[in-house]
Amino acid sequence: MKKVILLSTLILLTSSAIWGQEKVHVLIKNAKVFDGKSDALLEGVDILIEGNLIKQLGENITAPDAMVIDGSGHTVMPGIIDSHIHLAVGNIGVSDIMNELPGYLTIRSTIAARQLLDQGITTVRDMGGETFTLKRAIDEGLIPGPRVYPSGAFITQTSGHFDFRSRGTPNPSLTDETPWWSNYHVYMVDGADRVMAAARENLRMGASQIKLAIGGGVSSPTDPITTTQFTYDEIKAAVDAAENWGTYVSVHGYTIRAVNIAIDAGVKVIEHGHLLDKATLIRMEKEGVWLSFQPFTECSEPNLTAAQNEKQAIVCQGTENIYKLMKEMPNLKVTHGTDMFLNPKTGMIGMTEQMKRLEMWFEPYAILKMATSDVGELLKMSGPSNPYQEGSLGVIEEGAYADLLLVD
Repeated sequence: MKKVILLSTLILLTSSAIWGQEKVHVLIKNAKVFDGKSDALLEGVDILIEGNLIKQLGENITAPDAMVIDGSGHTVMPGIIDSHIHLAVGNIGVSDIMNELPGYLTIRSTIAARQLLDQGITTVRDMGGETFTLKRAIDEGLIPGPRVYPSGAFITQTSGHFDFRSRGTPNPSLTDETPWWSNYHVYMVDGADRVMAAARENLRMGASQIKLAIGGGVSSPTDPITTTQFTYDEIKAAVDAAENWGTYVSVHGYTIRAVNIAIDAGVKVIEHGHLLDKATLIRMEKEGVWLSFQPFTECSEPNLTAAQNEKQAIVCQGTENIYKLMKEMPNLKVTHGTDMFLNPKTGMIGMTEQMKRLEMWFEPYAILKMATSDVGELLKMSGPSNPYQEGSLGVIEEGAYADLLLVD
């Protein structure tokens, strides 16, 4: 595999949870197979699919009642898993998020879900926004889309990364008033008790994991990238709530100070981390803390404002450093995500383009593994909150979900 090529997806074979409830039998014959784990392609493999799952993997498999697909000359691979995405708000602007009726946002999210599936993305780890409605509709076969691991509403502090209020808008943490737009998209809370209540509310709604913002962000209007957000006690409250449900907390953060406080509090996954140093990454490797990373190599993007692009440039400058450090740490747990966010013009387009950016640092095998079996391992950390426990994801093996791509 000389290049990462996902442009010629011939067939998308995903489970009945995505396409409907009818149980089908499919037999793929004589294909090459990238199983999501091995750096060598398997040759001349047959794959028998029954319903959601891969039933058999081998040579010369027969199944008289199955639909047969000749895989000669093509490669079967696991569906791509995006470890960091925002389905609810990824193809819409901030103004509409805050002011438009919820029904319109849901309609836009259904379009985004189909766009992702058309790119070969069969599972997403959604890192903020109301995707419970969308997930249920996909799981029931009402609309096409990827499997969704929802985090629920963004949890932020006053002045934090997801505080998109216009000046003069009441602060719910001070007034006990909750702006209608924040319901199930954003919980702006201060103090350990309220952070815990927000985490518990997301878990009640069906969150697979909890997401906090512990530092500044590119898209948010008032917080510098270098800020540390939430205290140890506030982060620990969310961790306690998640662990009581058998799952974990993931955090948006870039800086050394913020990330180390979060790890002290028991956080298991760091989203972004572009400004971290080697010592922090070594600590993460030693303690088994995951890094969900994104190839932010465009230091100025047309869909961002001038102020946002100033912060984007800071983040962008750290990208190459982190990728170089990753290569020195083979045991660091890393996944690939896109963080496609707030782009109403193009929508949820860009996974293939982002994966190509990684070719500056990694071989195609490593790139694809980060977006398949590695993310599959991360998804298992949701424990009993894992919504898809029938089989494994991100791999091609007997008993795994049949979320497969047949590509050139």
